[in-house]
Amino acid sequence: MTSPADLPKLWTHEPHEYLVFRDGDKVANIDTSATPGFKGKKSDAAELQPERNERFAQLQEMLYANSRGTDDTRSVLLVLQGMDTAGKGGIVKHVVGAANPQGIRYTGFGVPTEEERKHAYLWRIRRALPPAGHIGVFDRSHFEDVLVVRVHNIVPPEVWGRRYDEINRFERKLVEDGTTIIKAAMFVSLDEQKARLSERLDRPDKYWKYNPADVDERLRWPAYQEAYQAMLERTSTDYAPWHVIPCDRKWYSRLAILELLIEALEGLNLSWPPADFDVKAEKKRLANA
Repeated sequence: MTSPADLPKLWTHEPHEYLVFRDGDKVANIDTSATPGFKGKKSDAAELQPERNERFAQLQEMLYANSRGTDDTRSVLLVLQGMDTAGKGGIVKHVVGAANPQGIRYTGFGVPTEEERKHAYLWRIRRALPPAGHIGVFDRSHFEDVLVVRVHNIVPPEVWGRRYDEINRFERKLVEDGTTIIKAAMFVSLDEQKARLSERLDRPDKYWKYNPADVDERLRWPAYQEAYQAMLERTSTDYAPWHVIPCDRKWYSRLAILELLIEALEGLNLSWPPADFDVKAEKKRLANA
């Protein structure tokens, strides 16, 4: 068993260096069972995660506190993009769930509704952006419109082809307005995906998570691979880079994205807002109340 003193040494606190997408990286070469930046075992991650959860929760509360009654408009947006079974729901439950829900804004983007189809594709995205002091979580996102839309030929190539630059301009404006964007491209192997889908069919409590269309999407993986490659190459920017997350090991992907959140929040140099009242006077008033 790893000693508590050695646990922090097992995991980098600069995950960006290990996970960021770089020019020349290929989706076809991703080792989905890898654990970049982590030197330990699954049991070590289980011991380390509670401490990191606590740090994340503290930073998230600081972010929220600084938006209360001040002009601090900063926020964070976590984009989770991946094929089904990659573990997006697990990130929401086991990572984001460690924070105070008061400061979290979660949105899951499925097939556009009738109302959403009446508007431009970014309309529903703008409506879901996190307000000041909040962490927004997108379970799927605006990138569906250069992934699913491309693979299924929902609109012509000249339409979805313009969206890469449109998305880059959209995200640049968000960053300029005070939103830190963390983009996680989550990749699971076809073998692991099949095992996870099979588990859903073997457990009545998982039937609700199974979608027969997921089998059809598996058959389109070569087209999705091309679409993901283009997405990473065209929309990973210095102000909103993509991070490639291997997801065959759920414990690793959860720890990796947790650390990306902590890294981003620590980069904001947060502190507790000072009291806007006389603390000593209030203590005296309370004692005499």
